Amino acid sequence: MLSMLSAAQLAQKLLQIKAIKLRPQTPFTWASGIKSPIYCDNRITLSHPIIRNEIKAAFADKAGNYAQANCIAGVATAGVAHGALLADALDLPYVYVRSKAKAHGRQNLIEGELPENAKVIVVEDLISTGGSSIQAVKALREAGAEVLVVFAIFTYGFQKAEDNFKEVDCPFISLSNYEALLAEAESSSYISESEKLTLEEWNAAPETWYDKYF
Repeated sequence: MLSMLSAAQLAQKLLQIKAIKLRPQTPFTWASGIKSPIYCDNRITLSHPIIRNEIKAAFADKAGNYAQANCIAGVATAGVAHGALLADALDLPYVYVRSKAKAHGRQNLIEGELPENAKVIVVEDLISTGGSSIQAVKALREAGAEVLVVFAIFTYGFQKAEDNFKEVDCPFISLSNYEALLAEAESSSYISESEKLTLEEWNAAPETWYDKYF
């Protein structure tokens, strides 16, 4: 069944289509300035119909635990398409939340029409610290919606994300995660055992990892 996609299976697929790349020897630079041995671009999954549909089915399966949901909200920009796919699968209304309000027209922050007494599942592509997801959660709450949960395709598993979501009292569920990714990458010989240790050290202390190794 498509909805039985495991964290390890999804991690393997993300590596195969290069939605996730691991480069412990030549790190990427994130927009925040952090040097990282991993780069995740889940937009690439949209170009692969089988994986795209597996993700949609897995989200729909998780949504079964939130039967009271009457709306899906995507987080701009990378969560917009996956949120729309889930809304279509569940036959529910759909909105998406901008990172900031438009500077013209109605100056919308939330695009679309929230139903009355909205109970919302939020869809994000990636959770690092949780900042963009939590910003969307707050915007929806300010608009009168109840946010039930945030879904994501992948999370780095940072403690900061756990703390941030607890602070706003919002659960989140990710289809795959960093731990599953490293296990899968090592078992498939994508990385060596020593590289896995390096990648684990980055995950534990991303702000200081680069200075230690470079």
